[in-house]
Amino acid sequence: MRNFRTIVDITESEHKISHQTGLVFMGSCFSESIGQKLVDYKIPVDLNPFGVLYNPASIAESLDILISKKIFTEDDLHFANERWFSFYHHSDFSHQDKNTCLELINSRIHTSHGFLKNAGYLFITLGTSWVFSLASTGKVVSNCHKIPPREFIRQRLCVDEITKLLKKSLDELRQFNPNIKIVFTISPIRHWKDGAHGNQVSKAGLLLAVEKLVEETKQLAYFPSYEIMMDDLRDYRFYESDMLHISPLAVDYIFDAFAGSYFSSATKNLNQEIEKIVKATKHKAFNPKSKSYIGFLESNIETIEKLETKNPNLNFNLEKNYFISEKKIVKL
Repeated sequence: MRNFRTIVDITESEHKISHQTGLVFMGSCFSESIGQKLVDYKIPVDLNPFGVLYNPASIAESLDILISKKIFTEDDLHFANERWFSFYHHSDFSHQDKNTCLELINSRIHTSHGFLKNAGYLFITLGTSWVFSLASTGKVVSNCHKIPPREFIRQRLCVDEITKLLKKSLDELRQFNPNIKIVFTISPIRHWKDGAHGNQVSKAGLLLAVEKLVEETKQLAYFPSYEIMMDDLRDYRFYESDMLHISPLAVDYIFDAFAGSYFSSATKNLNQEIEKIVKATKHKAFNPKSKSYIGFLESNIETIEKLETKNPNLNFNLEKNYFISEKKIVKL
């Protein structure tokens, strides 16, 4: 039978991820989708310590801030729309209270600085070559925070600019953490404001820059999430209703390809056990007062305790407390 799809070849990584491997994810909302699935499997992940970032200049700047452990002050904040915010951060860090905003920013930098120092992997997902710069200073911003467009200058970074920005930050990162492995991905989510051609030109700049970086540095690798979406799935069935963002089914498919490349068989087996426990917390009992349901709860508590003994770094507090509280309710 003929094969009616194109399969993207994915190189299996020599360096496997375990449930002890610290992973940092930075970049577009696609990194959030894959990173969150790893969090769900209880793998230690620091997910977007500045919030969602789209362009390479902001990602490079954010890495520099983490490495230097920069302390933000009032001078780094701005006020608009009744909230204090940083142009380096997503609106998740904004707040009506200035001191709370600073606390959110600085506490996360402190935590992420230490995590990055010992992380085994950094995954960077680039979304667009376009950047917004403050017209008053020329500084590239990570988020415009609904400030009027007249306050910004929009431009597309060329391949050499992207390469230079990222190479400088990654060189500093390797001095900060010599053992870290760095993997680039390009987000398959399309930026449609510039039309079909503009989106492709933007993505092409990212692809060429990453290709150049990977060729020049052995410690860098590339995972083809963009190609999997464009050339393998290649169907609007795998998009959300806006036809730009990818569907949960597509995320699952790409994650499976990622797991096939980076997970050891031991990691995959443990993930299956974790997944069973998480699914069990969503189980709706036909008869909540039955002996079989009590047995179901006790069995899951026992399974968790066995896994905790074998893997003391795993945190099952949420699931364990759920089963214990359910058991108490049943016995009332």
